[in-house]
Amino acid sequence: MITATVGIALLAAGLVFIFLAAFGVARFPDAFQRMHASTKAGGIGATLVILGVLVATGFARPLTGILTIGFMVLTLSVASQLLARAAYMSGATIHELNGRDDLLGVLDREKAPLEERSVSAESDRS
Repeated sequence: MITATVGIALLAAGLVFIFLAAFGVARFPDAFQRMHASTKAGGIGATLVILGVLVATGFARPLTGILTIGFMVLTLSVASQLLARAAYMSGATIHELNGRDDLLGVLDREKAPLEERSVSAESDRS
């Protein structure tokens, strides 16, 4: 009885984090903030859902759940780093940057975001 309650609470908390991640992806203004919401809140949400399933089923398949959580912990940080790097190098707009850009001169960066480059390329073809 108590394991079912704890499992449901973990599932509910995980769903809240997943909802917040989806809301952040839909509402944040730039690629960097959307990437942060999807990898951090989404990762926590998915981990809580997996833990909830493990607890609710009485740890029927603990190795699968633990390996899945371990895989997410190891890969989400790398994936978010690579997404942020690709967005930065593509010239994606950075909203609310306070201070200086520490990557300026370290990484090559396009002068304009992809949307602006696409529009100007289409107008050049006309």
